[in-house]
Amino acid sequence: MSGLVDRLLGLPSWLVLVITGLVVFAEDARFVGFVLPGETVALLAGAAAKLGHVSLVGVLVVVVVAAIVGDTVGYEVGRHVGPRVLQLSILQKRRGRLDDARELLARRGGSAVFLGRWVAFFRAVLPALAGTARMPYRRFLAFNAAGGLAWGVAVVLLGYAAGASYARVEKLVGRDAAFLALALAIIALVVWRLRRRGRSGI
Repeated sequence: MSGLVDRLLGLPSWLVLVITGLVVFAEDARFVGFVLPGETVALLAGAAAKLGHVSLVGVLVVVVVAAIVGDTVGYEVGRHVGPRVLQLSILQKRRGRLDDARELLARRGGSAVFLGRWVAFFRAVLPALAGTARMPYRRFLAFNAAGGLAWGVAVVLLGYAAGASYARVEKLVGRDAAFLALALAIIALVVWRLRRRGRSGI
């Protein structure tokens, strides 16, 4: 993890924003069932903002817009080619999780789009499943926008808080130890999120 942070801080600020936006967008827009580290990249970008490497407002705007637009593309993919994609043999290993996502969508409707935003696999598949199920686009967009805004702000600010720990440690013990502290803080946040998901059953 510290190596990722080191590489991120070594990039130009504009490239950090581009990479962050592309990864968050692609996680939601690309092939059903394949998860990219959008949340991790958003956390790291938030930490980079705290360290003054990029603008916090810039990171927030990029992450939120990429999340909303990526979900919209995923919805359109599902609406146009979703039924055919779901029959591909490559998805058979993920059939159980796909069925869970479908059940959540059937049970919660539009709110499933919002809730699914907080779970990596659901974040990757629910937009396409909503499109396949022909959920009205206006309804989808309302929950998609709310989820993208809430998730984007929360994850970036969590990374920003972890970056504050980095800044304090760097002053005391140097850059290498600060990288380790930032990595541990981000890992702790991810573990806490995973445990919370397990308790909620989502």
